[in-house]
Amino acid sequence: MLKGKKILLGVTGSIAAYKALLLVRLLIKEGAEVKVIMTPAARDFVTPLSLATLSKHPVLSDLFAGDTWANHVELGRWADLMLIAPLSCNTLAKMAQGMCDNLLMATYLSVACPVVAAPAMDEDMWKHPSTRANLARIQGYGNRVIPVEKGELASGLYGDGRMAEPETILAYIREQLSGGVRELAFDGGSGQMSDGNGQDLAGKRALVTAGPTYEAIDPVRFIGNHSSGKMGIAIARELAGRGARVDLVLGPTSVPAEYPGVTVHKVTSAEEMYNACMGIFPEVDVAIMSAAVADFRPVAPAVEKIKKKDDKLILELTKTKDILLTLGQQKKGQVLVGFALETTGERAYALDKLKTKNADLIVLNSLGDAGAGFGYDTNKITIFDRQGGETVYERKPKQQVAADIVDRVVNMLYA
Repeated sequence: MLKGKKILLGVTGSIAAYKALLLVRLLIKEGAEVKVIMTPAARDFVTPLSLATLSKHPVLSDLFAGDTWANHVELGRWADLMLIAPLSCNTLAKMAQGMCDNLLMATYLSVACPVVAAPAMDEDMWKHPSTRANLARIQGYGNRVIPVEKGELASGLYGDGRMAEPETILAYIREQLSGGVRELAFDGGSGQMSDGNGQDLAGKRALVTAGPTYEAIDPVRFIGNHSSGKMGIAIARELAGRGARVDLVLGPTSVPAEYPGVTVHKVTSAEEMYNACMGIFPEVDVAIMSAAVADFRPVAPAVEKIKKKDDKLILELTKTKDILLTLGQQKKGQVLVGFALETTGERAYALDKLKTKNADLIVLNSLGDAGAGFGYDTNKITIFDRQGGETVYERKPKQQVAADIVDRVVNMLYA
């Protein structure tokens, strides 16, 4: 994905600097060439030798060393993208004011490429008015900021301020270099990220389910399906790209799901997906149930691996909990979207599901359509609504399909 791309990584003085090691490994694995600049304070948290070994380039830190100097202008022109991760509160303030007291800042002021920053600081620092003003200012200069995450902080407190995980940053960089990232701006009043031009889902929270569920037969075997989770992951990204905070409840899949603004809750079984949704749903404005949840599970999974002794194995199955039905019974103003994947009687089944599950929209895809269904990067859908509307869409890449679905959701939210 990043083969041949040149990434200039700035590491500043933060406890999150240890994550730069994994970040360099991920970037190199993607085929990128990485050069690292550290602030003097960053060397107290992670060694230059470790980063030099992983990046296969000398780590730069000082403007002058002996009778030589680091050519910050040349560095700034070398890179396809400059990434500052972690971005400390101190370096953020320097970027906002245009200060130039170390090699990282001299290079930052010289770059001719996009700049992306991943802040890391304690919650009180993150929410301080000066930090908000500085974030807004550096974005006004054209820099991109990857939202912080909520979690345990170095202070021992729990809250906002954790640097985004390296996998999330990698996903953002992929999108940035492919031209697919929607620009987010920092809202100094709310402390949240939103579209500088006014995004239609800023301030909203969404729940999305994606992928299959695996229902255990024994410790080795399971009942599952071929869902890749691509459609639901695309929807989660589209929602986040429009400013929503997204909780993605994700069944087993190898498809990368990390993305700024998306919190991933990994589950395996239908029961685990049900419990996760029940805990999140009361707090959201939108719920889009795109997961391929198993309809049945074994009544009594074997504790040990079942041996192949007889010619037949008889399994007793029982229904799993119906997540969409339960949410339809509990909803209080949320927009609820369900999915239907059928091989026969598609339209009749989708309309019945719309009514019986108390959904606002049903998205139908048919396995009979070429390039649609499980595993494909494209999809072809029909959307049914409670007013009797039926809209057929042409086959498109799943990210564009996600945009069509979210457009419908936005229209319902603001109708």
